[in-house]
Amino acid sequence: MPTPPPAPAPTDPTAEPAPDTIERAVHALQRRWQARLIETHISWVLLDGTHAWKIKKPVHLPFLDARTTATRRALCEAECALNRRLAPTLYLDVRDVTGSSDEPGIDGAGRVLSPVLRMRQFPPGCLFTEQVAAGTLAEADIDHLAHRLAAFHLAAPVASAERAWGTAEQRAATLTEVLGSLAQVDVEHTARVAALQRWATQAIATLRPVWRARREAGHIREGHGDLHLANLIRLPDGEVTAFDCIEFDPALRWIDPITDIAFAVMDLAAHGRADLGWRLLNAWLDETGDHEGVAVLRADLVYRAIVRALVARLRTPGGRLDAPPDGPDYLALAEQLTHPGRPTLTITHGLSGSGKSHQALRLLQTTGAIRLRADVERKRLFGLPALARSREHVPGGIYTPEATQRTYAHLMDRAAALLQAGWPVILDAAFLRRAERVACRALADRHGATFRILHCEAPPEVLHQRLAQRAAHGQDPSEADASVLAQQQVWAEPLTADEQASVTRLP
Repeated sequence: MPTPPPAPAPTDPTAEPAPDTIERAVHALQRRWQARLIETHISWVLLDGTHAWKIKKPVHLPFLDARTTATRRALCEAECALNRRLAPTLYLDVRDVTGSSDEPGIDGAGRVLSPVLRMRQFPPGCLFTEQVAAGTLAEADIDHLAHRLAAFHLAAPVASAERAWGTAEQRAATLTEVLGSLAQVDVEHTARVAALQRWATQAIATLRPVWRARREAGHIREGHGDLHLANLIRLPDGEVTAFDCIEFDPALRWIDPITDIAFAVMDLAAHGRADLGWRLLNAWLDETGDHEGVAVLRADLVYRAIVRALVARLRTPGGRLDAPPDGPDYLALAEQLTHPGRPTLTITHGLSGSGKSHQALRLLQTTGAIRLRADVERKRLFGLPALARSREHVPGGIYTPEATQRTYAHLMDRAAALLQAGWPVILDAAFLRRAERVACRALADRHGATFRILHCEAPPEVLHQRLAQRAAHGQDPSEADASVLAQQQVWAEPLTADEQASVTRLP
């Protein structure tokens, strides 16, 4: 009688499941659920129509060692907790894939094959990448995103002093290393990458003290880290937010908020919507007040563009860096960002209700300018949010001659720093007195900037109508009313003949 084969050894429940066992279980779940499978270099995501199930791959990469179940569970839990900061309705919990590779289940009997992050699935068309492609991304969504991210960054914890995150040395090394990686993999554009490396060397030398000052002032915070357009979303309920932040490397998440927002600004420009990028940036600056951070913005924009150029290069079949016909050319954008034009200082001019802020917004979207709004900055000087009614908080109000003088001095100081950093600037204020306009022209001359006056006007009945509507809605920082308008009409000094040469009007 033949000897029966030995019984299979029992599976050790404490042993790590083999990578191919986990992968087979993923495909078994896909078949059972008739789910769509999305695969990246570090994850599998199953979309079953209601939920998205994200399973970390047991991989060992230069930036990630996820070979153990305990590590992958910690990553799933961190990803869930971190993303609930901005997308609490999407990130639900962490479950377990259990059973065998052929008959897996969720939280069932048998050994644990892998932790899995359970998320709420959203329908197609929600991503900003999809909306840009479809031409449906709305300006209102950009404004909502700016508000959401500004509140997020202002509330984010500040990096402790003992951490090396956000140091000048780290920021310099990060920019240098990503350019070095691009140089290694790109053999077709050696001269172009070398030019970017030379630019980076000069930029680093200039920015080291600025980076140090930023860190000492508490500007390294726990942000998102990956705010490109595919991670920005408008949910079906109208909520606009970000998801899929970086959980596996804290150094990529604990960054300067200006570095965080720069990713979205850059990616909008790369996708042909620079107008929305500048709108996003300026709305974010209005809320955070971090105009000093613009000193490091150009390097951050270039860095983000280089990162995406490198990612595109690594993902392109055949190893070509050339952008696909319908894809962004990140390398060209990085080059463009390193060659700013001559700075421009534009001031608005006109009575309250004449459309200055509206025209300034149109101009900044077409020119990439940084706008400073007198109504917003005046309230900031008094510790008030933009939409606060100052009479309810400050006895005597914030529109005294002394407060006005302080506000205009603040605008001039901020404008000087922005011009010094090479950015076009728009000062959004009435500038009804000639002395104020003369001072601005002198500031432009000191910085070698072109000086322009954006003149705005409207019939008296339109002025009164706009002021009344603005007061009724309560959604504008300006508190000018009919009495303020009457005062302005008395002491306003018209533009002189020599000033008319600098006047510009938008069509």
